[in-house]
Amino acid sequence: MDGSIKVEQTQPVSGGGIPRRSLRNIGLLATCQALTQSSNTLMFASSALAVLTIVSPDMRMWANLPVTMQHLGVMLSVFPASMLMMRRGRKFGFRTGSLMGMVGASLAAIGLGMGSFLVMCLGGLCLGYAVANMQLYRFAAVELAPGHFRAQAISYVTAGGVIAGILGPGLARLTPDLWLPLFQASFCAVIVIHVVVFTVLGFIEFPPVKSEDQSGPQRPLFEIVTQPAYMVACAGAVIAFGVMSFVMAASPLAIVMCGLKATEAPITIFVHVMGMFVPAFFTGNLIARFGVFNMMMVGIALLVLGVVVALTGVTEWHFRIALGLNGVGWNFMFVGATTLLTTTYRQAERGKAQAFNDFMVFGTTATASLMASVVLEVQGWAMLNYFALALVLIAFLVIGVFRLRHPARV
Repeated sequence: MDGSIKVEQTQPVSGGGIPRRSLRNIGLLATCQALTQSSNTLMFASSALAVLTIVSPDMRMWANLPVTMQHLGVMLSVFPASMLMMRRGRKFGFRTGSLMGMVGASLAAIGLGMGSFLVMCLGGLCLGYAVANMQLYRFAAVELAPGHFRAQAISYVTAGGVIAGILGPGLARLTPDLWLPLFQASFCAVIVIHVVVFTVLGFIEFPPVKSEDQSGPQRPLFEIVTQPAYMVACAGAVIAFGVMSFVMAASPLAIVMCGLKATEAPITIFVHVMGMFVPAFFTGNLIARFGVFNMMMVGIALLVLGVVVALTGVTEWHFRIALGLNGVGWNFMFVGATTLLTTTYRQAERGKAQAFNDFMVFGTTATASLMASVVLEVQGWAMLNYFALALVLIAFLVIGVFRLRHPARV
């Protein structure tokens, strides 16, 4: 223990007092986040359209099934991915995730070439493992940073989504018709991205696996997840992701239903993605200055404001502003919830504690994405936003009650 402290102290430090090695590792990890999320965005933009080129008209309602299978893959993968890292280390685990990304994208490309919908769905399931690993990058950032820099580290890695919000849609526009069959080049681009990520991961100096990381004192999972702070953190992340996915998944359809041009949808989604990730450059500093609960409350206020804007009109600017506010609110809530979660478990418990949180988060995301089009079709855009508002108010009550009962942690 003493030796590791001395090494950390002798490292060159930046102007902000952060070891340069830590900044380098966090920067590389943010690069991996940006690239992996770009590939995820590319798959979301291309999968359903690719399916439409090989299925009969009566199967068109299932065009999003490969994406749904990817969500299912995330749910099924978070526990094995996290526990593998506990045994073999972050680098081995993350590179395994990149390999699975290559396999999944290859299956999607092969399935498209064969005209096989089932093979494409299998590719989506495998890609879920890669996405599950990407979601663990933010926890790895904590392990690469000094204690006082953890919130900023989470925030900077999350900020990789800014590049993803530009690169992913850009590739989605450039690659579909590079060769036949259409969209196969898009899936091949995903393979290339995961090859690059696999390479970059090799240069990150992750902490080695220690015996105490596996054999140290551990509480039962039930005891960990029933801590008040853990429940607040998990609920905040679940509701933030649930509301964001619910509104984002429905917005392109709602834009067309409300009489706007279909070309407005990508503009609105771009504004939304920038709202999600641009604030990550300073969210960590805001948390360090004002506190995690205050920033989560600001996130709730912005999510509510987004709903209010959505309910006041259906012009293109109503959609853009509403989705932009939704994105910023998600960022404050999610980064705050992740920061809080990292204070609720011991080193040897982090694998199962992080995995359970992400299982809940992405189970909710899958459900929200599937339900969004149903609620929109049956109840309309306004009622969908009322449902979102109800979820946000639940988060307000959960955090508010916790703050009243545990004022020392505010």
